[in-house]
Amino acid sequence: MEAVNLTVAITGASGAILCREALRALEADARLARIHFVASENSLRVMAEELGISGRTNLLEKLLGTTPAKITQHSDSDIGASIASGSYPSHGMIILPCSMGTLATIANGLANSLITRAADVTLKERRPLLLCVRETPFNRIHLRNMSLAAEAGAVIFPVIPAFYNKPVDSAEMARQFAFRVLAHIGLQHHGAYVWKADE
Repeated sequence: MEAVNLTVAITGASGAILCREALRALEADARLARIHFVASENSLRVMAEELGISGRTNLLEKLLGTTPAKITQHSDSDIGASIASGSYPSHGMIILPCSMGTLATIANGLANSLITRAADVTLKERRPLLLCVRETPFNRIHLRNMSLAAEAGAVIFPVIPAFYNKPVDSAEMARQFAFRVLAHIGLQHHGAYVWKADE
């Protein structure tokens, strides 16, 4: 398999631990050549409240617990970054978690930040775009926006954890969910739980 370039974004919805576990898995994955990471302004508050991580300074080091070798962080205001262009080679994009505001912006083609521009580029180039939406309950606007995004080519991948693997804690639950997201774009991980029916 050729080395993979991937974009991962985190937005201002609950579930920062999910993105952290996905980034850790990707950083350790030899199949990945480069991961582009973008954190929205609102995601910083969520990370502070849920993970005790504050500010943009050394954000990746705080999330990974080590200095990243393959992950490059971009500012959400940097619309001139490489991932904002369709000519830049990419194997897809994951927004984990994806807020309803980010969903609405993408679904309606309002590419007004690096995250939403990169998502727009991913759709127009017909590359995988996974929107891990996090909200409950959904109102009609949320559902319409999910439908619009899906019709444009996005995969709506709601943050719904599994329980049949009997996770021992929230970190394991988040890790298994992250593995499922990554498997959906062809990056299966050995630690992922796989349901096996009775023989």
